[in-house]
Order: sequence, then structure tokens, then C-alpha cells
Amino acid sequence: MRSFTSPDGATWVASVREDPGSDYKGRYCLVVVPESGSSAEGFALADVRWNTERTAQRTLDTMSEVELRRRLRSAVGRAGVLAAR
Repeated sequence: MRSFTSPDGATWVASVREDPGSDYKGRYCLVVVPESGSSAEGFALADVRWNTERTAQRTLDTMSEVELRRRLRSAVGRAGVLAAR
């Protein structure tokens, strides 16, 4: 897990979630959740995937805050598009 601050000053937590299934390719994905909220308020970024938890955690540990903010902005934007449909 990794905490970061969004441009509006809110604190978010980035983590990795396993999507169980028979396909092991890309089983782990990036998830961002507000620090003060529940997981239902968060976003899973299904396009950011890894094959192993170790690789996912290593990547998450080395992501810059700028990259985490960019991923959050992308997830929020997509959620807005989906909600408008």
C-alpha cells in the first residue's frame, strides 16, 4: 500500500488487488481508495495489471506521486463517463 495526496488535498491509498480466476496473466490490478472512505468509494484500474503480487508491489513502491495522481485522475474521469451513460 502507498499513500499519496491528490491535487485537491485529499489523501488516497494505492494498493494491489487480486482478481481470482483461471487466468494467471494480469491477475493483479491497481486500486486507489480514499484514505477516509470505504473500498466502495475507490477505483480499480483494470488496465494496470501485473502477473505476480511481487511485481505489482515493486512497481507500486517505485511509482512517483505524479504517476499515482495521473492514474487517479484517469480513473475518476472514466467513472464520470460511465456514470453519464
